Amino acid sequence: MTTASDLTNDTKGPATRVVNYALMPGAADEDVDVQSEEMLVNMGPQHPSTHGVLRIVLRTDGELVLEAVPHLGYLHRCKEKIAENLPYYQYIGYTDRLDYLAAMNNNHAWAMAVEKLADIEVPQRAEYIRVMAVELNRIASHLVSFASYGLDLGAFTPFLYAFRDREYILDLFEQLCGARLTLSYINVGGVTWDLPPGFMEKLIEFVDYFEPKIDEMNDLLSFNHIFIKRTANIGILKKDMAVSYACSGPMIRGSGIPLDLRRDRPYSVYSDLEFDIPVGQGAKGTVGDCWDRYWVKMEEMKQSCRILRQCAKKMPDGAFRAKLPRAMKVPAGEVYCEYENPRGHLGFYIESQAGPVPYRVKIKGPSFVNLAVAGELCRNVMLADIAAIIASIDIVMGEVDR
Repeated sequence: MTTASDLTNDTKGPATRVVNYALMPGAADEDVDVQSEEMLVNMGPQHPSTHGVLRIVLRTDGELVLEAVPHLGYLHRCKEKIAENLPYYQYIGYTDRLDYLAAMNNNHAWAMAVEKLADIEVPQRAEYIRVMAVELNRIASHLVSFASYGLDLGAFTPFLYAFRDREYILDLFEQLCGARLTLSYINVGGVTWDLPPGFMEKLIEFVDYFEPKIDEMNDLLSFNHIFIKRTANIGILKKDMAVSYACSGPMIRGSGIPLDLRRDRPYSVYSDLEFDIPVGQGAKGTVGDCWDRYWVKMEEMKQSCRILRQCAKKMPDGAFRAKLPRAMKVPAGEVYCEYENPRGHLGFYIESQAGPVPYRVKIKGPSFVNLAVAGELCRNVMLADIAAIIASIDIVMGEVDR
């Protein structure tokens, strides 16, 4: 019998397992010994359903997965050490590459941490522009999750729908800052540039166009009979397990826990905005299954549209960034700032020793924390369910390895 430690060495041969089936048809009162072979199978690190260079070693018995152990480190890029050798404002470009599907959100989290440590007051207009930008990025991130989830389970059309609509957001980002993916737009003290002329009208035009499209996507995939069969009652993450593994974002909200830092510990101007926190309710199966985690993200896109309308309506005049010295020196001290990213709680710990460069930086990536529960969710499931479970965790390897 192989153990969990055996999974770190995939040079070992298959193990033999003896299963006793009592009172099988035709066996009368005798026990029947059936011998089956377990096999160690590598899923990744080059595999479409691992969403990056993630290797998962599966211990299988035929089509049944008995154990799954993720192996990390293929994308490690020393992000924390790099931060300790750059001025605070220059590290913004590196935060883009953590969760590269949510660059605005990463920029915002880093800027908030530095501002908290240096006691920098951000102008109100800049705060509204920031929230508008990060909620646009939240929609773009969830669209990629929607697209890839369908693709992982064999549905190609949702991918085309999602990337068609995501393109409108990337066009808005291009008008806003000249970039489309790694944006570096939100910086320490505010944003890099003010809104271009006519941007607000184009934003509202996009929201008016996109909101009905969410219902189209639900008809296309969410309520598809085959998709429901592949995701409902699969990979059930119960509330106590979600809490004990420190899951966050759609992972914990999919289990029925309405934890969202934008509401529970408001930052920026979220306290002035109205929005709901979608949670899993077991609508198609059991609370906390793959379908619930997926559904939370679909509902969050509607709430982001709601926030965008309020930002456009309440956008104040004034400066778009604070006046800061070119050679900014941060006072000695330490700070931990946690932020509601599309995939969960992104945390930055910064220690300063009174200089232009951080002394220590540590990053808590939500994908890294959420991935820890994969071993529990992928135990005693069918091989075909692994892709559905991993996709529902919705990891980005850039912030898993860092």
